[in-house]
Amino acid sequence: MDTRKKRHVVCMASDFFYPNTGGVEEHIFNLSQCLIKRGHKVIVLTHSYGDRVGIRYLTAGLKVYYLPIRVFYAQCVLPTMICNIALIRNILIRECIEIVHGHSAFSVLCHEVCIIGKLMGLKTVFTDHSLFGFADTSAVLTNKYLQICLSEIDHCICVSHTGKENTVLRAKVQAHKVSVIPNAVDAFSFIPDPRQRDQKFITIVIVSRLVYRKGVNLMAAVIADMCPRYPNLRFIIGGDGPKMWLLQEVREKIGCQESVRLLGSLKHSEVRNVLVKGDIFLNTSLTEAYCMAIVEAAACGLKVVSTKVGGIPEVLPESMIYLTEPNVGSLVRGIEKAITDIKEGNIMCPFKCNRLVREMYSWMDITKRTEIVYNRILLNKNKPLGQQLRSYLNSGVWPFLLVISLMYILLQLTERIYKRKYIDKARDLRL
Repeated sequence: MDTRKKRHVVCMASDFFYPNTGGVEEHIFNLSQCLIKRGHKVIVLTHSYGDRVGIRYLTAGLKVYYLPIRVFYAQCVLPTMICNIALIRNILIRECIEIVHGHSAFSVLCHEVCIIGKLMGLKTVFTDHSLFGFADTSAVLTNKYLQICLSEIDHCICVSHTGKENTVLRAKVQAHKVSVIPNAVDAFSFIPDPRQRDQKFITIVIVSRLVYRKGVNLMAAVIADMCPRYPNLRFIIGGDGPKMWLLQEVREKIGCQESVRLLGSLKHSEVRNVLVKGDIFLNTSLTEAYCMAIVEAAACGLKVVSTKVGGIPEVLPESMIYLTEPNVGSLVRGIEKAITDIKEGNIMCPFKCNRLVREMYSWMDITKRTEIVYNRILLNKNKPLGQQLRSYLNSGVWPFLLVISLMYILLQLTERIYKRKYIDKARDLRL
């Protein structure tokens, strides 16, 4: 059969999915929706969220399995590798899955499903959404774990060229097995509305998780530096996280409660209504593979001021972004330059910005490029267990071969107890 016309049956696997919010969750949802529109079958595997356990159907009939697995740390499950084999195998067989597509290096469930899928003879793809360092202990351990889990992956996808270099180096994946496919934005959901802006003030919007790697320390220092010097400057900050206390403390310390609004956690559907109130979008990330937030802000017509870290310089053209170094002085100068351009009328039409973003980043285009990867890996031959073990051996962690062997034995035992021929096939829901 001509693989270019083949209907793929894909399982998206990750610890991160709705109702949790974030870039990975949005990427999985939008990619799945576009794949369904193009005639493919997609299901999502994730862990339970509170009382959300079992099967749920989302837009366009997207089936989501919320597995009855407890969260261990930071929205991830405990990496047992063997406890969920019978359940995951049953779902993969029941849904007739051909390709397992895992998302996020932080996701334990993603790696477990990919390894189980590979032992079952399925094709596997992994999308890396993050950048890692190489020096600190946590990065060394995470990189080694990623290297082990990607030893037998059919193909990797990174969201930027910087991300590709990072993944090739830290996970020791062969460069020809890594493709660069960026994120995208539904620009129609981020239509500008200049009438929402307050003409009396220059409004700076920040929408971010308030964690260390998002540069909250820099964010707080910029607010403390600029608010006393610019009385007509206003900050609107959306998002929540462990660093929220720092912004609250700075706001109290400099007495600028009216100038700095902390909105707390936002639903993704609420982000656009916050963005359109701003003139400038500020991103202070210390590390970033792509940064969806700056693209959404540009689609709403805001001037973007961002640190030039990771893959951010690849995302927007120079006419739409002010790139700065990740320090307070450089960020302040970037904001001041944006303010000057706004006052002098040196700005691009917001609706033109939206049109440019729509042309640069389309989910349907990203989906077509992902289909090319799916088509390519279908030509790969499945390896016997011995060759798979040799691949894992290259990581240098010999005891992991015992884990893979035990997983294989448990799969064979599960086949004896719950034979494949007795597992009912799920009906496809067509809307």
